[in-house]
Amino acid sequence: MDFIFFAFLLLLFTQLQSGFSEVFNIPLNSEASYKLYWTPNYELKSIKFEIHLTPSLNKGDWFALGFSNYGDFTYADYCFVLRDENGHYSIQDVWSDDDLMKIDERSQDCDGFSWSVRYNVTRFSFDRKFDTCDGDDLVIEDGTTHIVWLRGTQDLTNNEEDVDSISLTSATEQGMERTQLMKTLSPDNLNNREKAWSYVFHNTKLQVPTEETTYWCRVIRLPPELSETKHHVIQFESAIQPSSEGIVHHMELFHCIAPPEQDVPLYEGPCSSPTKPAPVESCKSVIAAWAMGALPFKYPKETGRPLGGPSNNPYVMLEVHYNNPEHRTGLIDNSGLRLLISKSLRRYDAGIMELGLEYTDKMAIPPRTPYFTLTGYCTSECTTVSLPSQGIKIFGSQLHTHLTGKRVVTRHIRNGRELAELNRDNHYSPHFQEIRLLKHAVTLLPGDALITTCVYNTQSRPNVTLGGFAITDEMCVNYIHYYPLIDLEVCKSSVTSENLHTFFSYMHDWEGDRTNPDKGISYNYNAIDWSPAKTRLLQEFFDQSTMSMQCNQSNGLKFPGDWENLPNTPVLYPLPPKPRYCSPK
Repeated sequence: MDFIFFAFLLLLFTQLQSGFSEVFNIPLNSEASYKLYWTPNYELKSIKFEIHLTPSLNKGDWFALGFSNYGDFTYADYCFVLRDENGHYSIQDVWSDDDLMKIDERSQDCDGFSWSVRYNVTRFSFDRKFDTCDGDDLVIEDGTTHIVWLRGTQDLTNNEEDVDSISLTSATEQGMERTQLMKTLSPDNLNNREKAWSYVFHNTKLQVPTEETTYWCRVIRLPPELSETKHHVIQFESAIQPSSEGIVHHMELFHCIAPPEQDVPLYEGPCSSPTKPAPVESCKSVIAAWAMGALPFKYPKETGRPLGGPSNNPYVMLEVHYNNPEHRTGLIDNSGLRLLISKSLRRYDAGIMELGLEYTDKMAIPPRTPYFTLTGYCTSECTTVSLPSQGIKIFGSQLHTHLTGKRVVTRHIRNGRELAELNRDNHYSPHFQEIRLLKHAVTLLPGDALITTCVYNTQSRPNVTLGGFAITDEMCVNYIHYYPLIDLEVCKSSVTSENLHTFFSYMHDWEGDRTNPDKGISYNYNAIDWSPAKTRLLQEFFDQSTMSMQCNQSNGLKFPGDWENLPNTPVLYPLPPKPRYCSPK
């Protein structure tokens, strides 16, 4: 296997010199016996993929690697590799309907196919354009990509023609992984003579539960050498033992926001357990976040994330998401997050600011709705009173919703003109959250505004979904990472309570719903007999209502100002649609 990967690196060497970036990889199954390697070429706007399969494909075996909107095997586009009865390999560009594979008759977009077999490992590679201009193909974008794969055996005597006869249900193995294919590379960030050391926050001999999905939390007290003196975190990355590569899905490290003298119980167990002590709920300020396939996150040379010191609580919490679809037993894991820490403080402390919507049940999403948007504002009024004259530099972003979120974007507005988007993920998944380094640092000036919009799908929910902290509630947030650290910690909005009460009164008086001004918000949302027409009414209300602003300092108090009944931020000059760099074949 090492020889094969070395050969792959040699194969790519010349390509790396002509527009390709470095090689990335993720395991495709929990045993990591199937692996996907890829390298983007931003000049040619294409990606070279290479798949390693152990055991090798036998005669009559096939393997399909595909790209899907949200991880469905149906209505996805695939590159389909077949080993025929003579032992030869071929590749086809195919797509799937609700049952069968279909050859793409219009174009072959799985280009540059090559293959080899060595030591019972099948290795094959192909090129794929970011955008093929084919309506059956998924456009590969900066955000999350859902990778789907299938493996099976079938008697394909006529090769190409018989591919159309393959049912998706005939696959003997299948899987799905999420990753960001078009990653941002961070240069070496160590300053001259900067002394840094690594510390790993990890689980210890944890017996991984056999359930398919487990969120495991472990509270850890910082060692004295970290807690007694302020340090800067200047990089973080995963520290995963090789046997756990396929089951550790993502991890986060949180700082416990509590008085310095307060002890937090050293809880270790399921994150959602009813026996989790209440003080552990204070562990919610993100220090580091990693998801499968993520690169080391390196802070810019000018800044670092503060950690430790006598004014901070000395407890942190590690959260690990284990994915065990085969319900394997006897798995022991010691994985965690490795932080590169410097006692030599950099010029600026880095900060984290919350954008988007308040955590409140004033926001809601009607049931059985395929597409509904909620928008939160960081207004020009707030940035005017809170930002220094030179502004701040935003270098990272972590988008966040709960289970019904499907798309998130944050737009940047200056004097009514929309600038380049801060971050966008058109195929967002709440199960794949990572802090992403921006391709270019963004300067936010006093008077600028940031607009964060989330798209939701509640088709599977019979009841209204409210905003809130529970995983079954919803959020719309962007945690931005920036420097220098300022006192603005929360810049979020919600509709005004007065306008919401007016909406409930309208629904009672004109739509005949059982809303009641003397009842609470949750009662009133659930009292509406939701229909598509009423869903449109709520969407229009949210889009047009004036807002209440949270322009909050780090002590929880608002900056001086009038933060009620503010109008939505006008966008007089929106960005034009992005050009497509492709041409139909």
